[in-house]
Amino acid sequence: MKITREALVDGSLTEFQRRHAAIHPDMRWRSEAEMAELLDAILSAHDTAEDLWVFGYGSLIWNPAFNHAERACALLRGWHRRFCLKIYVGRGTPRTPGLMLALDQGGACRGVAFRIAAAQVREELGLLWQREMFGGAYNARWVTLESCAEAASVVKGGKFRALTFVINPAHPRYTRAFSVAETAVLIASGCGELGTCREYLENTVAHLRELGVRDSNLARIMAALPP
Repeated sequence: MKITREALVDGSLTEFQRRHAAIHPDMRWRSEAEMAELLDAILSAHDTAEDLWVFGYGSLIWNPAFNHAERACALLRGWHRRFCLKIYVGRGTPRTPGLMLALDQGGACRGVAFRIAAAQVREELGLLWQREMFGGAYNARWVTLESCAEAASVVKGGKFRALTFVINPAHPRYTRAFSVAETAVLIASGCGELGTCREYLENTVAHLRELGVRDSNLARIMAALPP
């Protein structure tokens, strides 16, 4: 299984999610009605005539799987990237659990902002919604970004509004105090139908490097991984 735009459009990823929802009833899964309500609430604060920016800090950087008109390096203040979500599906199983990135409060984070054209906002955001929001681990939030470099739509250092996905602190798999060593153990063992957590970490670090971004916390985890 791979996360692609096609898998989102044809319902393959939705079916994958529903299958695991049935297997793991202790997890918190949002219903389609809840998903629609949350999407409508977010879009009620957005002018339909305007483009919409989405901020990616993990796999969205290297696998957005949604159509966008532009991408630009951006800085988010007040939130930092952290492996704080324990997972049993996707890149983990109950026997080989792993960890995924989320935005947690405090600090700052550099990532990629994607601009979705106004006419495509509901369709593309709907696909992204199915990918990010179904499990209930993330909450959608409007944030203010600063452009790291000159872009077609934003000057360097310019501030602009974007949507991103932050950790839901009420989620039962939110992990608050894992050490670097504990994080590295779970990333080294985490493996599921979408691949390994090690691959996820390595891809994120490599693509951040291409942006000229070094995340010191991710670098410490990389150094702690077994060979």
